[in-house]
Amino acid sequence: MEKQLKVGIGDMKLTRGSGTIITYALGSCIGISFYDPTIKLGALLHIMLPVRQNPNDANIFKYADTGIPETVRKLQAFGLVRSRAIIKIAGGAKMFEISGNSSFGEIGARNIAAVQQILQSGGFRIVARDVGLNYARTMSLDVETGDVKIHTFGHPEKHL
Repeated sequence: MEKQLKVGIGDMKLTRGSGTIITYALGSCIGISFYDPTIKLGALLHIMLPVRQNPNDANIFKYADTGIPETVRKLQAFGLVRSRAIIKIAGGAKMFEISGNSSFGEIGARNIAAVQQILQSGGFRIVARDVGLNYARTMSLDVETGDVKIHTFGHPEKHL
């Protein structure tokens, strides 16, 4: 039986060779898949917010500004080469209509912008994305092939 690693909210898993890494409930959150095809090394990160506001929050994977660099650090320890990295992102939906002057309803857009900026400044290129709109997604990475699938209730499956 193929191994399957489940990534929770504010979590990251990585593996090499074979298996699937999957994360559920990507509403305003962003799923980021990292894949090095030469060594079949993959990771999936599920960030919740763009920036860690509280330095005492030990969960660095919850935030784009701390989770992405830590994921890259761990992947490089296992042999990831930045120039070979294939990055795909999903999520960042606007899940709630908030009346008034609240930025809470814009968290998905803020997450998308932060993830794109952090990856770009780190020398990474996003090769595929399924972001925005107003629905949640499930994202999975097949570490043997690098195939990323997006499952969404009421929508056809997408391959990124």
